[in-house]
Amino acid sequence: MATSQIEPRAEVVVRPLAESELPLADQMVRVAFGTFLGMPDPSAFMGDANYAFTRWKADPSAVLAALLNGKLVGTSFATIWGSFGFFGPLTVDPQYWGHGIAKQLIGPTMEILRASGIRHAGLYTFANSPKHMALYQKFGFWPRDLVVNAVKPVGNVRPQMPPDTSRFNDAKMEDRAQLLSACREVAGANFEGLDVSREIRAVAEQKLGNTILVWDGSSLAAFAVCHTGPRSEAGTGMCYAKFAAVRPGPRAVENLKRLLDAIEAFARCAWAQKIMAGVNVARRETFGALMAHGFRGDSQGVAMETGDASSGYNHPGVFILDDWR
Repeated sequence: MATSQIEPRAEVVVRPLAESELPLADQMVRVAFGTFLGMPDPSAFMGDANYAFTRWKADPSAVLAALLNGKLVGTSFATIWGSFGFFGPLTVDPQYWGHGIAKQLIGPTMEILRASGIRHAGLYTFANSPKHMALYQKFGFWPRDLVVNAVKPVGNVRPQMPPDTSRFNDAKMEDRAQLLSACREVAGANFEGLDVSREIRAVAEQKLGNTILVWDGSSLAAFAVCHTGPRSEAGTGMCYAKFAAVRPGPRAVENLKRLLDAIEAFARCAWAQKIMAGVNVARRETFGALMAHGFRGDSQGVAMETGDASSGYNHPGVFILDDWR
C-alpha cells in the first residue's frame, strides 16, 4: 500500500470526534487493523461487530480525531472505568502510517485519562510488535502480562437461566440505581474505585445485550456485561463478555463458575454460537477457572500499564474478566 506524503508544514489537528464522522471512523478502525493483520479484505475486519459507534455513544468526550488538512486520518478511543482507564482502539489511516500521527493522538488521550482522576492506566497491544510497544513506552506504559482472548462454543439447547440470577435490563427503572451500586461494590472489592456503570448503561440504552447478575441471597456475588448480535461489540453469532467481576473471598471460584454458567445460558437464549472473554493470565485463579470451564485461547496480546506491577489489578486474587482492546 502506498504511503501518502505529508507536507513539511502540514499541521495535524486533534479535537473531539464529531458524530457525523463516525461512519468514516468505523471504516478506519476496520481497515487499519485489517491491514496490520494482513487480511485480504481489510475492511472485513470485525464483520458486523462495531466499536466506534458503541464507544462514542457511551462517552463522546473520550474520543479524539486527528485531522490533516481537514481530512480525518486517525482516531483514539479512551475508556474510563472509575479509578482505572485505558485507550484503544487507536488507529491511523494506513496511508499515513509512519508520520507520527499516533504519537500526536496519545498525548491528548493521556490528558483525558489524567483529568478523569484515574489512579492506574493500561492498554492492550500486539505482543509481536516491538514498534507498538516502543511507542507506548514513551508515554509511561510498560509491558506486563500475557492477555488471552478465549472462546467457547455454545450448544443449540435453550435452557432457562440458572437459579439466583437476573438481568439488569429486565429490572424496573427505579431499581437500576441500586443494582449499579451493587455492581460497583463487587468491582471495587477487586480494585478500589473500579466502576463499569457506563458499560452497563451503554448495553441497556443501546440495546447491545444485557448484564447478567448472580446472587447469594440478597447480596450480589458476580456480574457480567455481555454484548450480543450485530452492531454490538460482539457481532453476529457471538456473546462477548466485555467485563465480568466476582466478589473475592472463599466462594469466589464457585461463584465464577456460576457466572460462566449464567453467561452460557444467556448466550444460548440469544442464539449465539460462541462466547468470548478476555483475561490477564496474572489473575491465575480466574484464568484457570476459565480454562477449566471449556474456554480455549483464540488470540493473545500483552497488557501494558503505568506504574509498578503491583499498582493495578493484574495479580492473583482478582476475579475479573475484561478486554482492553
